[in-house]
This record gives sequence, C-alpha cells and structure tokens, in this order.
Amino acid sequence: MEFLKDFFFFLRERKKWWLMPLIIIFVVFGVLIFLTSGSALAPFIYSLF
Repeated sequence: MEFLKDFFFFLRERKKWWLMPLIIIFVVFGVLIFLTSGSALAPFIYSLF
C-alpha cells in the first residue's frame, strides 16, 4: 500500500493526472483476464486481444 500512496503523491506533485486513465484501464483489463482465466468465457475474452 505504501507504493500506491507514493505513486499518488508523485502524480499529484508532478501534475501527471493524464496517467490515471491509462493505469485504470490496465488494472481493469488485468482483473478481467484474471477473473475469466478459468471460466468458459476465457476463449472469447482472449480473442478480443
């Protein structure tokens, strides 16, 4: 959790707010792939990429 706090302070200090949408998209895709890796939907999710 310390890393996330430091990263947030870095974004705030350096005015790099444009990075937040990219990070959110990467996290959402990572969670989607992780959650569907063992299900029947996996072949359909992987075909999107």
